[in-house]
Amino acid sequence: MSHISTATEQDLAEATAPKRFWNRQRRLGTALVAIGVLAAALFGALAPSETARFTLSEDAEGAALSINGQLGAVLFGIVAIGAGVALLVGVAKRWQTTLLGLGIVGFVLSFLCWQVAGKFMPLVDTASGSLELALPLILGALAGVLGERSGVVNVAIEGQFLMGAFAAALVGTMATSVWFGLLSAAVGGALIAAMLAVLAIRFLVDQVVVGIVLNLFAVGVTGFLYERLMQPDAQSYNTPPQMETWRIPVLADIPVIGPVLFETNFLVWLALILVVAIHFGLSRTRWGLRTRAVGEHPTAADTVGIRVRGLRYANVLVGGLVAGAGGAYFTLVATGSFTKNMTSGAGFIALAALIFGRWTPVGALGAALFFGFAQKLATYLSAVGSPVPSQFLNMLPYLATIVAVAGLVGRVRAPAADGQPYLKS
Repeated sequence: MSHISTATEQDLAEATAPKRFWNRQRRLGTALVAIGVLAAALFGALAPSETARFTLSEDAEGAALSINGQLGAVLFGIVAIGAGVALLVGVAKRWQTTLLGLGIVGFVLSFLCWQVAGKFMPLVDTASGSLELALPLILGALAGVLGERSGVVNVAIEGQFLMGAFAAALVGTMATSVWFGLLSAAVGGALIAAMLAVLAIRFLVDQVVVGIVLNLFAVGVTGFLYERLMQPDAQSYNTPPQMETWRIPVLADIPVIGPVLFETNFLVWLALILVVAIHFGLSRTRWGLRTRAVGEHPTAADTVGIRVRGLRYANVLVGGLVAGAGGAYFTLVATGSFTKNMTSGAGFIALAALIFGRWTPVGALGAALFFGFAQKLATYLSAVGSPVPSQFLNMLPYLATIVAVAGLVGRVRAPAADGQPYLKS
């Protein structure tokens, strides 16, 4: 019995525990009913009886999805209520996630009908902006997937972002090359990852503690070099070239999807390719099988000849390269220069996306897009003069993070050996 894994013990406990009436499904159903009533009553009352236009172009003209703002706020609130009632009465487990997503989408659309009534919201621009804002989160979450699926907690994503952003700005400026900047960003992230790997795998330091220390180390080093090197002579050290937008003919002309996926910068394509490649690798290749084995039961993996420490080193370093490339977004795409602590906690949101996505590449992609949409929505609402206070709008991405991880994830299980150092017997 001592060799039963944590996952098996948890499954056994859940199977033998008595069924409770006030279970998670009914709690979620009650929450959806509550927010649905709020949406239908409050947003419906506040929304003017004017047309809300969701356009496929960047202006108010052209094809659009139109609905009366007040009517839409009420109808989509009722959709959220219906999804909550379905969860309350009890549905098959396979439908729970669908109903939960339907309820959340209904609430968001009700809110948007209130905000967009009498105005217009460009859907293509919103989608492409959400994808671009989610870009560093996707790459950071993928770095977390690579580390944690092999048993190493990567809390140092923030530090890898910062070091990548700094290296991209410095080397990109000196070499006057976006590609040298991107390569240097990846190396900068790998440097932090190498320190994490050595301290956590070789010296068995607590992985969460060392991750936090490395974040502070990156903040200190980049801040010091910024003040001593970049700030006095920004023209020589802090004016990197910007990554250009590439357009693929024909494909970019596809309605809605074309401008979003085929008229963008190289980093977006890199992130999407990495999602597919890592998903395929984890599920279909020998490397993926060994990675999952090391993350779940390293002792058993060792007995069949898998080099546990070597695989963990490799995955953490590759994750550092990926996260460092994500850091390049901040200087080569978003701003055009480096400033102190410019990532503003994006590494921790990427870590939340990893958890929200249940330690899978595709799930991490979806979670990152969710957070990117929250950030893009905050920007849009500020631009159109929303009556919602600007302080609340600035909080939207972080509130979305808290709600997603605390309220929507539910009972998820990390890899069984995640965060546990391995001592070869």
